[in-house]
Amino acid sequence: MPRALILVLDSVGCGSAQDSASFGDQGADTLGHIAQACAQGLCDIDGVRQGKLHLPQLDALGLGLLCEASTGRLPPGLTRVAHPLAQWGFAIETSKGKDTPSGHWEIAGAPADFAWGYFPQTQPCIPQDLTQALIAQGQLTGVLGNRHAAGVAIIDELGVAHVESLQPIIYTSADSVLQIAAHEEAFGLQRLYDLCLIARRLCDPLKIGRIIARPFIGNARDGFKRTAHRKDYAMPATQGNVLDRAAEAGRAIISIGKIGDIFGHRNTGREIKGAHDMDLFDKTLVALDELPDGGLLFANYVDLDTDYGHRRNVAGYAAGLERFDARLSGLVSRLKMGDLMILTADHGNDPTWRGTDHTREHVPILAYGPGIVPRALAGRKSFADIGASVARHLSIASPIAGTSWL
Repeated sequence: MPRALILVLDSVGCGSAQDSASFGDQGADTLGHIAQACAQGLCDIDGVRQGKLHLPQLDALGLGLLCEASTGRLPPGLTRVAHPLAQWGFAIETSKGKDTPSGHWEIAGAPADFAWGYFPQTQPCIPQDLTQALIAQGQLTGVLGNRHAAGVAIIDELGVAHVESLQPIIYTSADSVLQIAAHEEAFGLQRLYDLCLIARRLCDPLKIGRIIARPFIGNARDGFKRTAHRKDYAMPATQGNVLDRAAEAGRAIISIGKIGDIFGHRNTGREIKGAHDMDLFDKTLVALDELPDGGLLFANYVDLDTDYGHRRNVAGYAAGLERFDARLSGLVSRLKMGDLMILTADHGNDPTWRGTDHTREHVPILAYGPGIVPRALAGRKSFADIGASVARHLSIASPIAGTSWL
């Protein structure tokens, strides 16, 4: 039986969506603007990268072609390859959001069927009754922060006060999210996880997409650093996605990175975590070798989003893309006849854009495998077409949304 891989390069959008103006993102273009910055010499890092954006593996699959199809512009450094190796195109999000859960759920063929809740741009931003309930149920003396903030900055600002008071740092962003940061040793990692479970129950009526545990270590002298023990507590994913269909058919499922968290650990099979994207990529290669016939591997590589997109680090983002591209041939060489690998993204996060939040964009589709005939896919009307196509390839029941291009 054939196998399938869905690989999500978190936040690698390829041009503004038609409704981007309603999200304040008209003109955003993650890949295009990074490529422009590189061509202008703004992304040179001594000993790391120089010059135009260099993504030969992705470009050979059709990355330049899909970017041009999405925006009408060919990003500098990419090419109009005459004979792309993959099926190439882009997809449009139908869910009313630009965040991780809505993007992934729609990729899996079951878009969010409700409107997400958000916290206002006020201080405090969390409703008082929710904050009081969190303090009471979590046996806290209080909380710190309680505003919109970037995670690294607010930990740097309030880390000392947190360690002294043991009051957790709570904050949000333009996404449907509540983040809780606490020191792994002083506050306790399990206590942080337990507190996030309380917050998850309290936030369910508000339809908040994710509660994120943000553990960190360090001290006032040396500074603070977030650890790899992040954990996401998502709203239950919409029923009927491609993971559900694969589980119903008795297929093996391997989830890499934060896929298990995003889908609430429902039908996510064997879950594999890693310290960073290259570690996750190493583990993807091992998992692919172990994936039996008929199996589904679903991976998320988050560093581009968290380390570079939200921090508006254009040069770092470019270097991260190039690191991934340099590793891609090692994965492609492991694909067997009948395998299907789909590279995509869940939203944009243009590092040249104002603010620190995601951007509403099209996402790339590169579908490759031995025996997969390359062709243009144009613009797909929903991310859900990815899940529908994977289901068709695996000969399992279709998810509740999406149209297969296979």
